[in-house]
Amino acid sequence: METPKQPVPAFTSYQKFLIAILALLQFTVILDFMVLSPLGDILMKTLAMSPKEFGLVVSSYAFSAGASGILAAGFADRFDRKKLLLFFYIGFIGGTLFCALANSYSMLLVARIITGLFGGVIGSISMAIITDVFALNQRGRVMGVVQMGFAASQVLGIPIGLYLANQWGWHAPFLMIVLLALLIGLAVWLRMQPVNTHLALQSETNAFAHLRDTVSNKTYQTGFLAIAFLSIGGFMLMPFGSAYLINNVKIAQEQLPFVFLCTGISSIIIMPVVGRLSDRISKFVLFTAGSVLAIIMVVIYTNMPPVPLWTVIAINVVMFMGIMSRIIPATALNTSIPDLKDRGAYMSITSSLQQIAGGLGAVVAGLIVAQPGKTSPLEHYDVLGYVVSAVIAMCIWFVYRISVLADRRAKTQPGATPEAVGAVSNQAIVD
Repeated sequence: METPKQPVPAFTSYQKFLIAILALLQFTVILDFMVLSPLGDILMKTLAMSPKEFGLVVSSYAFSAGASGILAAGFADRFDRKKLLLFFYIGFIGGTLFCALANSYSMLLVARIITGLFGGVIGSISMAIITDVFALNQRGRVMGVVQMGFAASQVLGIPIGLYLANQWGWHAPFLMIVLLALLIGLAVWLRMQPVNTHLALQSETNAFAHLRDTVSNKTYQTGFLAIAFLSIGGFMLMPFGSAYLINNVKIAQEQLPFVFLCTGISSIIIMPVVGRLSDRISKFVLFTAGSVLAIIMVVIYTNMPPVPLWTVIAINVVMFMGIMSRIIPATALNTSIPDLKDRGAYMSITSSLQQIAGGLGAVVAGLIVAQPGKTSPLEHYDVLGYVVSAVIAMCIWFVYRISVLADRRAKTQPGATPEAVGAVSNQAIVD
């Protein structure tokens, strides 16, 4: 099993900037996806979408992101990661603007596909940058901050987005994301340094051969499966969250921002703690504990009768505590699997499989959940909870395999550990 990590030196000022800008970048990308869930009830009523059609809107982003990641994987290690990040982030901004301008189900579907083609690759590029710049026993804390983009989207983005949607229509949140993303993209362009250490290690001249070699690597395949399964549960449960709370639990539309606000604030408190823990104890043990908690809370959440607002908030807070305790250690563990020369391709493929698996999860959720009328309670949401719980349990085995591989690499290849690579990369960014 994975051994506890030793304390590491403090982050440099540039590393702190990099963590902050990647966290802000993740905030916009995650918010672009996350805002669909609280807008789900409005969208289904405004654009006359069925749960199945709304599931397709959600999954269309995932499928296009998955396809884009596979296509980009062969080229991901052949460019400066900063340039690659800017290219896809500009495309993401354009796709989000198209979402803001959509006025029908079909236009929104196309807009989500375009946004996914660019936005779905950004996370993998960010993970490759983090892996290049930070040592393995720093990455738990880095992930804890960067993944706070998820919590920040709930604390700030979703409540503000819902307020804008209630005031000026569901298009407004997407315009807000576009304006914020433009500022973040400008900061990346002006302040971020090149990330190109990996270019000196490239030997393949054919991008598709590089992709083939990465996909066929047996060790990498274990990581692909683990991270793919990690995302299925969230994609199945979250898209119908707002419709479930409104129509089944009888939470008012105006109360939704408060639910997300409280959940997000608790996540901001919890995530750095989880990040620090994952650098000090076994990441697999932490992941397993989070998984058990998540299973219990998912079953409770998906079987809720109409309850007071404070009960909904309390259940959400504890459920997301379990979810965050899974995502951070699993993602940090996964960064230890690829070699430096393969990181871009590995992260792109991992992200693609994660998106595709999540897209399938959203489609399956749309087939399980039914709503006879626009204001009728969702049917079979409890069944969805049991399916999600089974997927979470299965994921424990795959993450265990990653933990074993990470520990084996640290013991048998001390000269090629991610810590060593991180130390080399850090020479370019010290004060």
